[in-house]
Amino acid sequence: MNDSNNKKGWRRENTSNSLSEVFATINFPSRGSKWQKMFAFMGPGMMVAVGYMDPGNWATDIAGGAKFGYALLSVIFISNIFAIFLQHLALKLGIATGRDLAQACRDSYSKPVSFVLWILCELAIAACDLAEVLGSALALNLLFKIPLFIGVCITILDVFLILYLNNKGFRVLEVIISVLIFTILLCFGYELFLSKPDILPMAKGLIPTLELFKNKEMLYIGIGILGATVMPHNLYLHSSIVQTRKIENTLQAKKSAVKYATIDSTVALLFAFFINAAILILAASAFHKTGYQDVADINRAYELLNPLLGAKFAALFFGIALLASGQNATLTGTLAGQIVMEGFLNIKLKPWLRRLITRVIAIIPALIVTYIYGEEGVGDLLVLSQVILSLQLSFAVIPLVVFTSDKLKMGEFVNAFWLKYWVILIAFIILSLNIYLLVQTLFF
Repeated sequence: MNDSNNKKGWRRENTSNSLSEVFATINFPSRGSKWQKMFAFMGPGMMVAVGYMDPGNWATDIAGGAKFGYALLSVIFISNIFAIFLQHLALKLGIATGRDLAQACRDSYSKPVSFVLWILCELAIAACDLAEVLGSALALNLLFKIPLFIGVCITILDVFLILYLNNKGFRVLEVIISVLIFTILLCFGYELFLSKPDILPMAKGLIPTLELFKNKEMLYIGIGILGATVMPHNLYLHSSIVQTRKIENTLQAKKSAVKYATIDSTVALLFAFFINAAILILAASAFHKTGYQDVADINRAYELLNPLLGAKFAALFFGIALLASGQNATLTGTLAGQIVMEGFLNIKLKPWLRRLITRVIAIIPALIVTYIYGEEGVGDLLVLSQVILSLQLSFAVIPLVVFTSDKLKMGEFVNAFWLKYWVILIAFIILSLNIYLLVQTLFF
């Protein structure tokens, strides 16, 4: 299929389909009604939104809300705006060029550069998967009293769950993920009702302040929130899974697909914003204003919710939402690992082997930390994993911005003038914040 656009923009021709086992398996009716088109593209956005509400988000949002109240709501809000634009670029790249972001890097850069980008992306996926492993293990521990070490071992079974669901069809996977997201939404709707947040301070928290740059600890958690919200592997994932739709190879059909994929993505990311904001607001309402500013991990938050909110089931709903979050992120994170390896290296492993490798890489540090430090080390490792993700983010964002701003590569789908400079600004902000964090960490 793959390359109907001008090949002069690429170093080499694209020769393989992204996620070939599910490529173009869902029909996109280019001549159907707007509702038929919208329904055809419902799904990829929810799968991407999962990465914006995984257990790593919980750790950074709880730490930020408990210590600084509503102040870091502005970081979540700005990060979500960044995410909406960057995911639009990712889906547009996939639909317009027939390449996912990993394939685009391979077809644009030399082999050494592509290899380095692959390694960096694998580190980001490992950090993400680490958060999912720890989050799922924590949920099993909180809900069923399963020891953390054993819970981490149990998470390897997720690999077989993914294989089973994948064999049922991509639509089934999308539906299950959507159901889990709505489960999380319902749980946090209940939690927010119980926590009775302060409306005016909460609204004020959406406005950025200079204190973020003056307070090193606030900046560290803020960049962790950025890394947990705008996740690098999601850009690779989105540029691939939009290609599960069978789209006519015409300019009009592709423009229509970009439009409906963008609506799908934006709506899903608004759900993600609500959940991320809800976690931070819950921490601010339940812990910060009651004198428990030192609550910095999921386990401690779970223990305190019932007595502080005065509700019997507050902690239970929190634990259910955490388990749903961990399982959801597992499904999409391992899929991203397959996309990245196949795209960068043009190597196709059996899906179960690729996913097993991804999970083992994450399980090793999780086992070490839970064995040596127990619950105390898990919270710190979760926040650190999100900071690592943020540091890797520029290596995905910059190529994405460059590719989608290149007329030769994108043809009619090249970024408009205003969009080009807006996303360049986003990339610059992300890079600058990460450099600032590194300087502060190493020298101050």
